[in-house]
Amino acid sequence: MMVARRSLRTERLVLRPTIAADADRAFAIQSEWDVARMLRMASFPPDLQEIRRWFHDQPREWLAGEAYRFAVEREGRMIGLVDIDEIADRVGSLGYWFDLAAWGHGFAFEAARSAVHFAREDAGFEGLKSGHAVDNVASGRVLAKLGFSFIDTVEVFSRSRGEMIDQRRYALNFTT
Repeated sequence: MMVARRSLRTERLVLRPTIAADADRAFAIQSEWDVARMLRMASFPPDLQEIRRWFHDQPREWLAGEAYRFAVEREGRMIGLVDIDEIADRVGSLGYWFDLAAWGHGFAFEAARSAVHFAREDAGFEGLKSGHAVDNVASGRVLAKLGFSFIDTVEVFSRSRGEMIDQRRYALNFTT
């Protein structure tokens, strides 16, 4: 199903489809160890060229239905990213990360709630999955508040940390 590239609005945020020019701001955000260490696939220190290639490819991913990535803006400044990727059989994986200055203000929940609505209503998904490092308690609270159910804890490799970590996995089913 073709999903139009469009922005989403919440009370305090604008979620707009990412563009290549977002890479430099994403690099700055991921340069903070406290952010990067919570991202399983991010390198640390981050590689600017790798991030630029990734952002350059994101419009293609959207059009192909492989991933929907949104830059999260507050007052015209990108403060983070929320995305749905690893899409298969009408289920995607919800992810999000934010600038340290944005932590503790409810922005992750607000942006993720909008992305969940997008997945269900615009993209026609049957559900979402997500996960977080066991030491990322705040992310677990966001997922619980969104209605995700805990599934299990598995060991995964964290690229940013360079080691195996325990990851808590969750699911949200739209069809029940």
